[in-house]
Amino acid sequence: MFNNISEVKSALAAQQYIATDEIATVIFLADKLGKPVLVEGPAGVGKTELAKAWAAAIQRELIRMQCYEGLDETKALYEWEYAKQMLYTQLLRDKLQDILRDTQTLAQAADRLAEEEDVFFSNRFLLPRPLLRAILADNPALLLIDEIDRADAEFEAFLLEVLSDFQVSVPELGTLKAKHLPFVILTSNNTRELSEALKRRCLYLFIDYPTVDAELRIVKIKVPDLAPQLAQQAVELVQRLRKLELKKQPSVSETLDWARALVMLNAKHIDEKMLQDTLTVLLKHEHDVQRAERYLDEFSVNEDNDAESRGAGTMPRPRVPPRK
Repeated sequence: MFNNISEVKSALAAQQYIATDEIATVIFLADKLGKPVLVEGPAGVGKTELAKAWAAAIQRELIRMQCYEGLDETKALYEWEYAKQMLYTQLLRDKLQDILRDTQTLAQAADRLAEEEDVFFSNRFLLPRPLLRAILADNPALLLIDEIDRADAEFEAFLLEVLSDFQVSVPELGTLKAKHLPFVILTSNNTRELSEALKRRCLYLFIDYPTVDAELRIVKIKVPDLAPQLAQQAVELVQRLRKLELKKQPSVSETLDWARALVMLNAKHIDEKMLQDTLTVLLKHEHDVQRAERYLDEFSVNEDNDAESRGAGTMPRPRVPPRK
């Protein structure tokens, strides 16, 4: 569908996803080589959004499997609806008697039942989960395996088989093979080390926090109502906060939440009160908030002193008083 990396980058941009050359290159190669993409990086930097944007760009259904501790193959593949199967058997009991009425032996009855086996062992009793949905999809799909690092190592090993063959065995139905190979994107927040076997089967991509210019572009696209000067100030402040030793760094998604909050509050500039009232939109731990407040207060004092020594008339950064 796409002939070069520039077209991939443009297609993602059309979905409001700002892709670097590296991101566009990996996606282009994965599309051409038919290989899964493993995307690692901090939480909230756009790994899941990349999958959503690419699915929209190539017009494929997005099938998402959210991983968690305790996830196993039965929860990821399918569920066989035994209760529904029993109900069908009970409802068709009278019909079965008619079918078997003229049989003389048990062998004849068994053979006659075998002829009707498809009624009782068919897809009507199969409830597909995300992995099987992607395999059985009538049209090519994009399979997003989100936060694979949260799943157990045993599930990761099982996943290797599925990604290698794109077929699964269902005891009641036999082997089911993919009608179309799905485009697969796996994401990881690096909470645990993934196996070399999984990484070997994938193209690797690391997405880090964006630069100031890149994050500013994202904010302008996603929150167009925020004044440019205020967007610049907000992004620069977030970038400073990420340099602190925080329990949780503010993500890009939290930058966007803060930008939307500033719009909702009709903020004209980020003053002391505005920052104090909205800092928890960016930071989600009290220790991080207190550390950020101390840093911003010290930064404001140092900047004021520097400005006075230079005789500059620049506006000082907002100071944040200690939380009560």
